[in-house]
Amino acid sequence: MTILITGVAGFIGSHLASKMLSQNFNVIGIDNLNDYYSVNLKKYRLKQLNKFKNFTFIKADLSKALNLEKIIKKKKLSVICHLAAQAGVRYSITNPSIYLKYNIDGFLNILEYCRKYNTNLVYASSSSVYGANRKVPFSVNDDVSNPVSLYAVTKRSNELMAESYFNLYKLNSIGLRFFTVYGPMGRPDMAIWKFTESIINNKAIEVFNRGNLSRDFTYIDDIIDGVQKAIKLSKNKKFTKHRIYNLGNNSPVLLNTMIKLLEETIGKKAKKKLVSMQPGDVKKTFADIEKSKKELKFQPKTSLRQGLTKFVNWYKEYHKI
Repeated sequence: MTILITGVAGFIGSHLASKMLSQNFNVIGIDNLNDYYSVNLKKYRLKQLNKFKNFTFIKADLSKALNLEKIIKKKKLSVICHLAAQAGVRYSITNPSIYLKYNIDGFLNILEYCRKYNTNLVYASSSSVYGANRKVPFSVNDDVSNPVSLYAVTKRSNELMAESYFNLYKLNSIGLRFFTVYGPMGRPDMAIWKFTESIINNKAIEVFNRGNLSRDFTYIDDIIDGVQKAIKLSKNKKFTKHRIYNLGNNSPVLLNTMIKLLEETIGKKAKKKLVSMQPGDVKKTFADIEKSKKELKFQPKTSLRQGLTKFVNWYKEYHKI
């Protein structure tokens, strides 16, 4: 079985590729290695993947009118797992055009390939699509017509595009709404990485809304388990539709509580700079995962304390601290 993973040098993509390679799947990985954050970190992730003989990496920009058939050298794909995207809620406020390029144009090119070759698709969406919703926990059946960032708009657009391709062409696909994913090899623009870096280096951390925010922090291993189960479902011959699932921990934690746990894990107090809410932010994320439990058999297992310990240990090793 050969799987194509886009965004393979990214946080979730590299973890998924590593897991599937270790299970003897053939993995073709595509990434454009953009410099939104450290390219060295992306190369570090790729270095881990290049240890596997069943891994092939292709540097490419999916937003361009590429002939994917030529790029993957006509290998028959079992499924495409599309994780490539321009990430970051706040970055979308100052750099909106890049989100349309990578998140809309890139996704359309993937859909067109899947339509042409009848390839099932599993793709990344985001909890950001819930936007200004006040009802919690967030259910996949909730109204998502109140986005508060362009990033969220592009992710919701992906879901609607996938739905239209099922209605028009019977293209089967699964969208996964990820909730605040963290863990080893994570993204430097995310709070847990930024806070860890600042605490270790005796710098102040910016605490938005005075810490009165809560997030459904979800450890990377639990996310990868959910993605793999979605891939398995997509290969079921009885699966014929477009579906959306939440992948979250189903257990939101206050930002102040997360900071306290992180201080305990590092063994050092944080210097805090209390600031107001940022544009594009939401006060709470909370995943309703009943549908994911029932249909994907998804069940997160990692507590925030356990996950933070694993991340901090990796962070210190990576930075030789």
